[in-house]
Amino acid sequence: MSLTYLRPLKTLVLNITPKMENYFEGLKNIAITVCDPDGNILDMNQHSADVNSHGQKIVGYNLMNCHPEPAKTKLKGLLEHQQLNAYTIEKTLADGSKVKKLIYQTPWYKEDGAFGGLIEYSIEIPFEMPHYIRQPKPQQ
Repeated sequence: MSLTYLRPLKTLVLNITPKMENYFEGLKNIAITVCDPDGNILDMNQHSADVNSHGQKIVGYNLMNCHPEPAKTKLKGLLEHQQLNAYTIEKTLADGSKVKKLIYQTPWYKEDGAFGGLIEYSIEIPFEMPHYIRQPKPQQ
């Protein structure tokens, strides 16, 4: 097969495959921020921009400049050691209402296996929600 033969197929696939960013932009209660190994913001969805930077996408900025201590030191450690960090927060909004969030910061890796940085998911969750324990089905 020649490269000329493959080119139209590649173009067709690229034109019909939706970009992931379209999915992320439609999320109204999940903020997603992606950074490189140095903490530079590579991408963020609009909800992340709305809750973290007054609606402005701050791609190119460094996360260290956006976090006070001790969060800055924690973030440096996550990047240095390629670690996962997960916790919940309760936040009071400007209008006095409260929101509970799951913060999930996880390493991501490039196709070649190299460390790419961190992705942070900030997910609004109910204050009370069920917790299920799933057991494996017994083998027969």
